[in-house]
Amino acid sequence: MIVENTQTQMRKGVLEYCILSTIAKGEIYASDIIAELKKAQMLVVEGTLYPLLTRLKNNGLLSYNWVESTSGPPRKYYVLSEEGQKVLEQLDKTWQELAFAVQTSIGDRKVERTSKNQNHE
Repeated sequence: MIVENTQTQMRKGVLEYCILSTIAKGEIYASDIIAELKKAQMLVVEGTLYPLLTRLKNNGLLSYNWVESTSGPPRKYYVLSEEGQKVLEQLDKTWQELAFAVQTSIGDRKVERTSKNQNHE
């Protein structure tokens, strides 16, 4: 139980960063964000993603464009705002510092990769 809680908290802690990083690659539709995060083994559902996108937009980090669809209603495509790009650059620096700290803490201790990760190499 403790392990699962810690794993969940670790994933939640980096989820916004991963979302901003995904959107930074270019204009993207919400279901494509989910697909990219799943490909990276960050399991996210719509019920988690949409409130985060709304909060990021309300904080001025994202904007969106409505694009007509040939197969249904218009789609909302997300892009980083100028402020979102600045925040992402700060988060990139923070991530590098955090990754260094964790790797330094681990030191020479051998950490086994999970079979799930080994399948993607």
